[in-house]
Amino acid sequence: MPFSFTKTKIPGVLIIEYKKFDDNRGFFMETFQKAEFAAHGITLPFVQDNYSHSIRGVLRGLHYQKNPFAQGKLVLVLKGSVFDVGVDIRQGSPTYGEWIGETLSAENQKMLYLPPGMAHGFCVLSDEVDFFYKVTADYAPEMDRGFIWNDPEVGIEWPISDPILSEKDKTPPPFREADNNYIFRE
Repeated sequence: MPFSFTKTKIPGVLIIEYKKFDDNRGFFMETFQKAEFAAHGITLPFVQDNYSHSIRGVLRGLHYQKNPFAQGKLVLVLKGSVFDVGVDIRQGSPTYGEWIGETLSAENQKMLYLPPGMAHGFCVLSDEVDFFYKVTADYAPEMDRGFIWNDPEVGIEWPISDPILSEKDKTPPPFREADNNYIFRE
């Protein structure tokens, strides 16, 4: 098996470690295998791949899409490192409003799976990062939402205090005022 799956405190969120096979030519790794992921509860189809490049200090998030375009995400770092965060925004969830954070890097060979109903963000820890993720729903700009990265109620312990933000990420509402229509389903 090229993957190991670890449950987190938030239902449905998994840390996935992959194996990388190095030799004198370079390396090879698998980043997804439908049957193995399904055996660990990841059954929604991935419909879109996204790739971003950022510099040290950039913070992207916290983002999500409303139903019916809710996105599950499988995220990994191809170069560099990030502190990756998911916040449970599923009303009725036993971990509603709680967050999980994990350092993802090309070296530690970890991915994070966030099911639909999680807000997502990351901050760049290395000089540069190449960030890749698969999503379970197409991008729908009319359903794109978010809340402020440093909301004190959520209390994310970001490893940076003065991030580089996009205009969009400078002014979203606080967590409690964010437009959200997720309901937790076991």
